[in-house]
Amino acid sequence: MENEEQMTKMELHLESQIRIERTVKEEVDTKKTIEKKLRENCSCSLDKLKNLIIGFFPVLHWLPRYKFKEWILGDTISGLLVAVVIVPQAIAYALLAGLETSSSLYASFFFSCIIYFLMGTSRHISVGIFSLICLLVGQVVDRELLLAGYEVEDFTVLPSAMNNANNWTSSNVTTSMIMNITFPGSLNMECDRKCYAISVSAALTFMCGVYQLLMAIFHLGFVSKYLSEPLLDGFATGASITIVTMQVKYLIGVKLPRSHGPGSVVVTWINIFKNIHKTNLCDLITTAICMPLLVVSKELGERYKDKCKFPFPMELTIVVIATIISHFVNLNEIYGSSITGPIPTGFLPPTVPSLTILPRVAIDAITLAIISFAFTISLSELFAKKHGYTIQANQETYALGFCNVIQSFFHSYASSATLVKTLVKDSSGCQTQLSSLVSAVLVLMLLLFLAPVFYSLQKCVLASIIIVSLRGALMKFRDLPQLWRMSKIDTMVWWVTMLSVCLISTELGLFTGVTFSLLCVIVRTQVPRTALLGRKQDSTLYEDQAEYNNLSSIPQIKIFRFEASLYYCNKDYFMESLMRKVGLNPALEIAKQKKAENKRKGKKKSGETFNGNINQEQPVVIKELIPKIYNFHTIILDCSTIQFLDSVGINTMKTVLKDYNDIGITVLLANCNPSVLDSLSRGQYFGENCKEMDNLLFYSVHAAVQYAEVKWSESGNSSL
Repeated sequence: MENEEQMTKMELHLESQIRIERTVKEEVDTKKTIEKKLRENCSCSLDKLKNLIIGFFPVLHWLPRYKFKEWILGDTISGLLVAVVIVPQAIAYALLAGLETSSSLYASFFFSCIIYFLMGTSRHISVGIFSLICLLVGQVVDRELLLAGYEVEDFTVLPSAMNNANNWTSSNVTTSMIMNITFPGSLNMECDRKCYAISVSAALTFMCGVYQLLMAIFHLGFVSKYLSEPLLDGFATGASITIVTMQVKYLIGVKLPRSHGPGSVVVTWINIFKNIHKTNLCDLITTAICMPLLVVSKELGERYKDKCKFPFPMELTIVVIATIISHFVNLNEIYGSSITGPIPTGFLPPTVPSLTILPRVAIDAITLAIISFAFTISLSELFAKKHGYTIQANQETYALGFCNVIQSFFHSYASSATLVKTLVKDSSGCQTQLSSLVSAVLVLMLLLFLAPVFYSLQKCVLASIIIVSLRGALMKFRDLPQLWRMSKIDTMVWWVTMLSVCLISTELGLFTGVTFSLLCVIVRTQVPRTALLGRKQDSTLYEDQAEYNNLSSIPQIKIFRFEASLYYCNKDYFMESLMRKVGLNPALEIAKQKKAENKRKGKKKSGETFNGNINQEQPVVIKELIPKIYNFHTIILDCSTIQFLDSVGINTMKTVLKDYNDIGITVLLANCNPSVLDSLSRGQYFGENCKEMDNLLFYSVHAAVQYAEVKWSESGNSSL
């Protein structure tokens, strides 16, 4: 005996020494690993510097490998076609942002095309002005103009202004742009409305870019994960309805101030109908001609896109023809038609965004940054997957952030990826971002020489282009029946987001949609599906008996599945569902047993017999007190759909085990993932040192069923 004890002590000592040595070795290995990582990350070499620069400017990686003969034709043609689309859209979208047309052209030229050419990782997307971004910018600009004491209205070029058109020079704009900006309370009249509007948009764009750079630095791209596809579709549709509402007055030539705040869409439509008698007949006829042509062109382009290599530039054609007609017929002077007005040529000198405005637009820039980032990453991933390459989401965020920060110094406004121009690039054979350089050169020519040509262009033509470009978002209503069949909750998210954007505001509508979407996720985890499983005949497969036919119940065994993680929010629902499905509440059964025991003791004291014997001690056998309707002896919990357990979830599982064991029901677990198993082990669900794990845990439902059947038969019980 002494020798055996000594041997045991020696083994324990040896095992302890091995554990100590292993711990020391792990600490040394960890230290070496940390030192190695620090050396790798903190050391500097030419190779590391080269890789860092190439990683930050991906153009240095793909441009030296450019296949000139194979790719140059496709890139050149796609660049030309995108420029053709950019010109009318840039002029039109300036109406949405409430800014000068030159601001849209600046955003479309250097800052979006060139910077993304240098820093972007997608080969196909086109970055520039986007209707939803323009809407967000315009709403902030209008609000700040009101607070600054300016009237928010769209200035129409009067006939008398035609005589002064030739006197418009870029130097005049420059003078007003570099004036000191003052704000509510002390308005400086030297800075006019247009100057102040551009200052607000520049500050907003700067903050948007800063947020995107911070997202890239801290790898916060996961924020976009909370913007689900139904939410984005609902937001796009709601914003499109808002944009259409803003453009209707241009279609019919009615001059109305912009409405702001909750219910602005409804107020605008009321004002439109109140002033419908003021419709400008010239604008209405022009709209009636342009819109059908644009719609038919789009429909034919989509229908025959496989046969036509290049889409017909209907927007540019209509812009050119309408401008010529308006100029020579003199529609502005004779019929009072609203026209675009002077578009300055050349470039304005860079100016620092106003530090006074930055705090005022900081909150608005958050929404702008997230929406811009989400659309850009989604579109980049879509076309990267289509063409078989990968993008770097973090580098995309850097590219977009620098794009917005730099262009904010040049009187431009926020950019993002745009679907229409990206589709044009893709369909016309684009291979790399070299096509962006071609587009930039053409827009540069427009800025330097051709901008004044569009002076006489009617605003109703631009409004028609904007509305037709939104037809994709507006047609999302057709997808609702299919979405309803797929997911009623996603359909509700779509409707809540769309209506919130329309009836409240764009920013608050997005926040409402995100909040409602997250609440739906929480509700789904709080009230998940539960199922009582049955076995498919002659197989080891177990599924929900309510969903599938030809499933048979296992005699005297209940198999329960809870299709969500178990945590503090849904622990009550878990307990209620389990008791409802198996048809047995252990707490009530224990209460019945106590009542029966008290009754038996009372009869014993009064000298009455119990089970035919006087004053005979009878042990309480719990399972004999279970009513015959509960004809089962084992509950198997299928944990395959439980992803994690918190402390409350662990205690709930322990409560279930104890309560049912107290009334003679065995509880077994099956299909636990490592995370759940680790949580249960740390919570001592299987007893100290996991002694009961082999008797309570199984790697499949079928193994648990077999164990329960064998164990019950060995105990000599065939029924309850």
